[in-house]
Amino acid sequence: MPHSRYLACIEACYACAAACDHCAASCLNESHVAHMVDCIRIDLDCAALCRLAAQIMSRGSEFAAQLCKLCADVCERCAAICAQYDDEHCQQCARACRQCAEECRRMS
Repeated sequence: MPHSRYLACIEACYACAAACDHCAASCLNESHVAHMVDCIRIDLDCAALCRLAAQIMSRGSEFAAQLCKLCADVCERCAAICAQYDDEHCQQCARACRQCAEECRRMS
């Protein structure tokens, strides 16, 4: 299996995507949703990119390292934005993003 060397990163990407989806949906239910627009926007971008990175790695694509570098950059940005909020879903998302960024940096 050509993707076996990427398994930890693939798992981190899918976990991060799920955390970002949860965070975005939870932010939409907050009473201060208007102040969370940047968080929601980056959550959606990060989730989409994490899924794409996982798919590319699963296929053993020659572009996996490049995409994982970009994914790590976006995850770090998402973590920084989410960490600004005290909401538990934002804090959980920030942790998942940091873990994903670490795995993606290791892979790239």
